Amino acid sequence: MKKFTNARIYRQHDHSSEILVEKGVIKQIGRSLPKAEEEIDLGGRLVVPPYVDPHLHLDYVYTAGSEGATNSSGTLFEGIARWHEVKKTQTLDDARERARKGIGEEVSKGVQFIRTHIDVDDPKLTGLQAMLELREQLKDKVTIQIVAFPQEGMYAYKGGDEMIEEALKMGADCVGGIPHFEWAREFGEKSIHRTVELADKHGKLIDVHCDETDDPMSRFVELLNALVMIEGIGTRSTASHTCSFDSADDAYAYRMMGLFQKSGLNFIANPTENAYLQGRQDTYPKRRGLTRVKEMWENGINVCFGQDSINDPWYPVGNGNMMNILDHGIHLAHTMSFGELDRCLDLVTHNGAKTLNVEDQYGIEAGKPANFLVLDAHTPFEAVRQRADVLASIRNGDYLFKRHEPSYEIELDLFRNTTAAFAERQRAHG
Repeated sequence: MKKFTNARIYRQHDHSSEILVEKGVIKQIGRSLPKAEEEIDLGGRLVVPPYVDPHLHLDYVYTAGSEGATNSSGTLFEGIARWHEVKKTQTLDDARERARKGIGEEVSKGVQFIRTHIDVDDPKLTGLQAMLELREQLKDKVTIQIVAFPQEGMYAYKGGDEMIEEALKMGADCVGGIPHFEWAREFGEKSIHRTVELADKHGKLIDVHCDETDDPMSRFVELLNALVMIEGIGTRSTASHTCSFDSADDAYAYRMMGLFQKSGLNFIANPTENAYLQGRQDTYPKRRGLTRVKEMWENGINVCFGQDSINDPWYPVGNGNMMNILDHGIHLAHTMSFGELDRCLDLVTHNGAKTLNVEDQYGIEAGKPANFLVLDAHTPFEAVRQRADVLASIRNGDYLFKRHEPSYEIELDLFRNTTAAFAERQRAHG
C-alpha cells in the first residue's frame, strides 16, 4: 500500500488529510490512517482531480505553419477553408506523431482526460486511424474519447453521414456535427436529427459544434436540446461553443435556460479560441465570443472549459495548459467573486468529467482510481490567483510526472544591498 499524507483535498477538507492507495485504487481518505509501505508527504499542497480537456482537435495540432494554412482573416470559416487544403497532405505517420506530441503537451500540464474531435470528412479516415491507435496505446496514462466530426458539414457532400457512421463502427465514442456550417438551415436541422439518430442507433455520446457564430439567429442548440430531451439522453449530450447564445436576446435566453435545466444538456465553452475567432465582423463594441457561462453555472447547468486548438489554422498558439484556459474563461465570463474563485476549478475538473460521462471513474473518493494532481498552492483561491503549476500528476497511484518545487539560484531580495547603502548615505550626511 501507498499513503499520501498532508494533502489538502479540493472540495473536501480545509485541513490536511491522508489518501491511502492500494493497487491503484483509493482505499480510504481521512486522518491518522494505517501505516503503508510507502508514505509520501505532499506538504499541505492542494490536491485536485486531474484536469479534463473536453474539447480538442488532435488531428489539427501543429499545422498552423503548414503550406496553405495561413488564416489571414482570423475567422472560423477561413480556418475551415485552410484545413481543407492542409489535410490533403496528411499521412498516417504525420497525424499520429502530431497527435502524440499534442497529447504529451496536455498530459505534462496535468490533463488526464481528453475528448478530441477528429475530422471524418477524409475518405481515408487518416486522423481517425491514428487516434484509435493512440487511444489504445496510451490508455494507462490518459483517457481519450473520440468524436466522429464532419468538419466541412454532414451534408456538404454525398455520403457525409455515412462516413460518420463508419467512424462510429470503427470505435469513435461520440457523434459530432456542425449545423451552422451546413449550406442551408434545413441541412443544419437535418444534421441534428441525424446526429441523434446515430447516437441512439449505436449507443454513443453526442457532442455537436453548435452555433459557433456571432449570428444571433443561429439557434440549432434549441433543436438539439429538444431532441435529446425527447429521447432522454440530455446528460449524454453536449453542445460545444454556442457562441451565438451570447448574442441572443434575454427573453429567448431566459426560456432556453429553463429547457436546458430540464434536459440536462452539457455545455463546453472554449474561452481563448472563441475570444480570438469571434467578433471579427464587429467594429465596436466587439463581442467576446463566449456563451453565457455565468448564467449557466448559476442555474445549475453543467458547463466546462476546453482548449480547442493547439497551433492550427484556427488558432496559432495554445499549449494544453488548462489553468491558462481557466484564467481567461473566468475573466471573460465575469465569474470572479471570492465564492466563485473558490470553486471555479470545477470548470476544468469535475464539470468536464460530467460532460464526458466518466464520473464513475473520476474524483478523489474511496473506491475510485487514484488519479489526482498536486498543485503548487495551498488553497483553491491561491491556485487560481497564482495560476499554480502542477507539481505532480498521479495516475492509478503512480507518478506520471513529478517536478521539483520552485527554487532560485539567486533568490529575490528586494532589500539586498539597499539597507547597507542607505546606512552608508546616512553616515555620509552626518
